[in-house]
Amino acid sequence: MHMTASEAEGALVVTVMDRRIDAAVAVRFKDKMQEMTGQSQERVILDLGQVEFLDSSGLGAVVGAMKHLGRSRRLDLANMTPTVEKVFRITRMDRVFRIFPSIEDALEAAVDA
Repeated sequence: MHMTASEAEGALVVTVMDRRIDAAVAVRFKDKMQEMTGQSQERVILDLGQVEFLDSSGLGAVVGAMKHLGRSRRLDLANMTPTVEKVFRITRMDRVFRIFPSIEDALEAAVDA
């Protein structure tokens, strides 16, 4: 699982470089997110722009990453491909996460909005 992290405007932006988050990599994704966000800012933005496929295991791993952050920190999602965005819409997880069309839009949004 290849992911990168960078700080931008008070947020940690984690970019998933793999094309899939599925059962084969879900545990590695979750572990990598925990490692990368361990002592991060109060806001993490997950860039899913390269992810073309996300199954229920992948969705569970994203939810697990959010839970790992706890109530004091926030996980926002950005830059989703239409296929991945559809998974969040169908499962109604678009009501749980704030989803932004781009990283720029996510960075411009207020943390507690």
